[in-house]
Amino acid sequence: MDQNCDRLGRRCRTKPISTGKRVKPQSRDLLWFEKLAEHGPLPSSFLLAFAKGTHRSEKRAKERLTDLFNEDGTPDKGAYLSRPMQQFQTIDARYNQLVHDLTPASAAALRKSESTIRPARSGPWKHNLMVSCITASIELACIDRDDINYIPQSKILARADVSLRWPTEICDPNSGASYEKYLLPDAVFGLEYLTPAGKRYRFFALEADRATEPLRSAEIHRKSFLRHLLQYEDYIEDSGYQDHLDLTAPMLVLNVTTSETRVERMLTLTDELFPGSNSYQMFQVWSAFGNDLCPPEPNLSLLGGAWRTTSEEVSLLEEM
Repeated sequence: MDQNCDRLGRRCRTKPISTGKRVKPQSRDLLWFEKLAEHGPLPSSFLLAFAKGTHRSEKRAKERLTDLFNEDGTPDKGAYLSRPMQQFQTIDARYNQLVHDLTPASAAALRKSESTIRPARSGPWKHNLMVSCITASIELACIDRDDINYIPQSKILARADVSLRWPTEICDPNSGASYEKYLLPDAVFGLEYLTPAGKRYRFFALEADRATEPLRSAEIHRKSFLRHLLQYEDYIEDSGYQDHLDLTAPMLVLNVTTSETRVERMLTLTDELFPGSNSYQMFQVWSAFGNDLCPPEPNLSLLGGAWRTTSEEVSLLEEM
């Protein structure tokens, strides 16, 4: 038996093994590369969902993903997809669906097609995967509708000709001292609502919370949810986002965390800081990104499901 294959003759999931097949990027492959460039690493189910209208058989599409990972005989001198090793460092990883990301070869193929390449995110890989799955889920939910269009981060930043970082001024609630702290949302995106009265727009800053940071900290210089609230108070209420991203439409903050308990604590702190209610900080749970990672299927309820605020439940489908 080939040492590089399992007992069923399947190639290893963790490292590429070329058979010598030549692979040239097709339109569906470039679509996958574009979605990885826009969102970040994604499970197979997301890539298959983005390309569901391009293939007769899901089995063939999965086989194509396998070839893009294994075969390095390409015009761009390397395999087109990677499988980040962090996904295999979990219990029962072999039973999980695979997560894919770009390689230098797929980045080169995208540059030839004049597509935008996202800058690499810093920070923990699990956190970055959570961010990617959230924004990709919302885009997929929009694709299924004819009344809402998804506006990606790359288009927003390119239009404003800026990076994602923005200085905010906050006041330490303990000392009363003012500090300038850079705000770096996990992502931004927009929704275009196609209404009988014309097009309407709303934009969102995303914060993915895996409960790895404290809700409060005695040190304002340490990241915490309290500092998050203070920074977004300056960014949203004082219209910093309008100057930053050259926008006139409203912006909301989407907080996705891993448990109902965490949401309750975040809401309590938000209500404490904004006793008259806060309508732009919104909360929803996605438990798949807790301590034991299991790459999830797309979560379309992020668009149509209920988001909690300090005073009510709302949906992203509701136009302002």
